[in-house]
Amino acid sequence: MSEVLEIGRRARQAAARLGTTSTKVKDEALAAIADALVDRTDQILVANAEDVQRGREEGLSSALLDRLTLTRERVAAIAQALRDLIGLKDPVGQVLDGWTLPNGLRIQKVRVPLGVVGIIYEARPNVTVDAAGLCLKSGNACILRGSRTAISSNIALATIIEDAGTAAGLPPDSVQLIRSTDRESAKELMRARDHVDVLIPRGGADLIRTVVEESMVPVIETGVGNCHVYVDARADLEKALPILINAKTQRPSVCNAAETLLVHRDVAEAFLPGAIGALKEHGVELRGDEGARAYDAGMTSATEDDWYAEYLDLILAVKVVDSLEDAIAHINTYGSNHTDAILTEDYSAARKFQLEVDSACVVVNASTRFADGGEFGFGAEIGISNQKLHARGPMALAEMTSYKYLVQGTGQVRA
Repeated sequence: MSEVLEIGRRARQAAARLGTTSTKVKDEALAAIADALVDRTDQILVANAEDVQRGREEGLSSALLDRLTLTRERVAAIAQALRDLIGLKDPVGQVLDGWTLPNGLRIQKVRVPLGVVGIIYEARPNVTVDAAGLCLKSGNACILRGSRTAISSNIALATIIEDAGTAAGLPPDSVQLIRSTDRESAKELMRARDHVDVLIPRGGADLIRTVVEESMVPVIETGVGNCHVYVDARADLEKALPILINAKTQRPSVCNAAETLLVHRDVAEAFLPGAIGALKEHGVELRGDEGARAYDAGMTSATEDDWYAEYLDLILAVKVVDSLEDAIAHINTYGSNHTDAILTEDYSAARKFQLEVDSACVVVNASTRFADGGEFGFGAEIGISNQKLHARGPMALAEMTSYKYLVQGTGQVRA
C-alpha cells in the first residue's frame, strides 16, 4: 500500500473515534498544541528559514515569500487562533431541527463531522495549523498535503501538532502530513475516494482548477479572490480613500485584497487624482481603462486579462463606470464571486449592490479585508468558498460538518 493510501486508512480509523471525542478532550488538545507551538517557536523558525531561503533562490515572488514567511509574531498569532477555537461552540451534536410525525416518530436533524478531510495547499505554512485546528474541533481527521516550497515548515508544524494532540488524548493519526511533495502524491489523494470524504484545495487558480477537474473525491472549492471596490456616485470620498488603501495595500498577497477599483464617472474627477497619488505612494502599479488614464497619463493601459486578474501583489486595475448597474455587471462578469465592496451613502444603491452582486461576501462602506473567518468571529478558517455547495464564504467550524437524521420510534411500521 502506498504512503498516501496508508495515511488514508489510518485517518479513517482515527475519524471513527474522533467523531465521538468529547468537546473537553478536543479543547484540551487544542490548548496543548497552541502551547507547544509557542514553546517550540525557535524550531519552527529554523525550519521556516530553510524554506524561505530556498524560495528566494528559486525566485519566488515577494507575495509568495510573504505568505511563506513565519515570524515569532506570526507563530504566536497562529497559536492564538487555536486558543480562540476553544471558546467557540462545538458544532458536533448540535440539533438543527426536530419534529414529531403524526405516527409518533420523532426526528432530529443533527450536525456530524464530515469524516476525513484532505487539504491540498500551497506555500502557506499557517494553513497546516489552521486546517488541523478546525478539523480537530469539528471532529474530523485531516490529511495535509502542502507544497514542496513549505515542506520543512510543514513537517515541523505537523510533528508538533501530532505529538501534542496525541499526548492530550486525541486518537493517533487524527492529523497526518503527506511528506512526499511530488505530483503523484497529490493525484493519489485526489483518487482516494474510499479513504477521504472531502478535499479542500487552498492556493492559486491553477491548483484549484487542477483539483476540481481531476479529483474523484468531492471538492469544496476555496476562492480565487478577484475582489472589487466600487466608489459610488454618492460615496463619502474622505471615507472611501482609506478604505481603498486598506483593501489594496494592508496585505496585498491574500485572497481578500482588492484587485480592481471601479469609480462612478460622476465622482471620478473628485476622487481619482487623490486616490492615484495615494496608491502610488504605497507602491501600487495601476492599470486603467481610458477613463482612468485620463487622470494619469503614465498609467498602463488595462487589458481584458487585467479585469480577470488576481494579482496578489501591489497592482490594481482601475475603471471608470457610468452607473451602479455598470459596476454590478462588471463585477458579475469578471469577478470570482469572492468579496466585493460598495462605498456609498445611498441606502438604495447599497441594497441593490448587495442583492445583485453574486459573491460570497458583499460589503458596504468597509474594506474587503474583513472577509475572513477570524474577523467574522469564527476563529481560524479553512478557506473562503466562492461556490454555492456545500459551503459559501469563510469556512469555519459549522462548515466542517454535515448532518444526519436521528429517528426514534416505538414500534411503527410503514403501511
